[in-house]
Amino acid sequence: MTFTAERIRADYPALSGETAWLDGAAGTQVPRSVMEAIADVYRDGLGNVNGVFPASHRCERIVDECRDAIADLTGGEPDGVVLGANMTTLTYRFAATLARTWRPGDEIILTRLDHDANVRPWAQAAERTGAAVRWADIDVPSGELPVERFDNLLRERTRLVAITAASNVLGTIPDVAAIAKSAHEVGALVYVDGVHATPHMPVDVRALGSDFYATSAYKWSGPHVGAVVAAPDLLATLAPDKLAPAPDRVPDRFETGTPPFADLAGVTAAVDHLSRLDPMATGTRRERILTSMAAVEAYEQAELTHLLDGLAAIPHVRLVGSPRRRTATAYFTVAGRAPRDVARELARHGLNVWSGHSYAWEPTGALGLRDAGGAVRAGLVHYNVRAEVERLLAVVAALGPGDGPRGGPGGGAS
Repeated sequence: MTFTAERIRADYPALSGETAWLDGAAGTQVPRSVMEAIADVYRDGLGNVNGVFPASHRCERIVDECRDAIADLTGGEPDGVVLGANMTTLTYRFAATLARTWRPGDEIILTRLDHDANVRPWAQAAERTGAAVRWADIDVPSGELPVERFDNLLRERTRLVAITAASNVLGTIPDVAAIAKSAHEVGALVYVDGVHATPHMPVDVRALGSDFYATSAYKWSGPHVGAVVAAPDLLATLAPDKLAPAPDRVPDRFETGTPPFADLAGVTAAVDHLSRLDPMATGTRRERILTSMAAVEAYEQAELTHLLDGLAAIPHVRLVGSPRRRTATAYFTVAGRAPRDVARELARHGLNVWSGHSYAWEPTGALGLRDAGGAVRAGLVHYNVRAEVERLLAVVAALGPGDGPRGGPGGGAS
């Protein structure tokens, strides 16, 4: 037996009904094993870390196991895994920390492809320090981010390049490795937003050339926990604000407050779940993850092709963006209909999708969509099946063109 979405769906209680969850780009459903791992922690009893009693020791193991799991998922090192509430919170933390060394005349590079969580924290930090922001623009209308866009941007005083590993609305997968190589040649650090990419493909932070790689477990069947993966030696050079009694060791010095121990156990269970998606996968957990996520990518790409071909064949639908390499994410508009109204009609038929800018503030602005309500986003993940794609296509086709925009603009989920 190889990878099949039908087999995997049985692990997800939320998928037992008639609803088609095509909103994976905003967050995935959770398998039973993750729910049980979280419940087990509460059943067994909690204790804060650094105590002398068994519950405290259990929670210390939970934290260590979570770091191990995320390192296996991303190809990083456990001692370089910083845990936090979510990617946005962690990025603000790292922006404040890295910006301590920025001075007027320094420069950072942001892109018009990124989710705002990998834009605004850096732009605001730059404004406070007097560093200049330089922009890498996307190609319109394709939504590509060519490597050549960075040729005239990278300079001796470039301190940081913030770039996404995949767009959360267009699915565009830029050549991060090539961009990172050029950035490192001028001494710049590279902060990669891997939130949207991680659920759709094998990840290797070393191959990407990322100095920092951010991810969120709720996008890959886990609870709402974020992480940033970096080399421990690099983290050791940074001094974030922290409480006086808080640990000064890496990576703990970057983490504030008491962690959500039960949720961290759920993160480990989610990584274990991903490692079992392809039943033919063998070897270490890292090896099983690479095999399983390669199978996921191949499966999703086949379903994406069917979805995009189907949408393109509907006369009143316009696909937004045409990147050569993309995740299983479709962004589209329906003639004469506000995106939120389309999403509402799909919901009436048991099809969950998002509409709006989805916090892709810069790309939707560059594409001229932001002020017009964005577009409709259907995001496929490993548990979606062909029948759900067919249902979506049938309802969109039956909608027909409208007689003008209606409904509010809507922000949409990230």
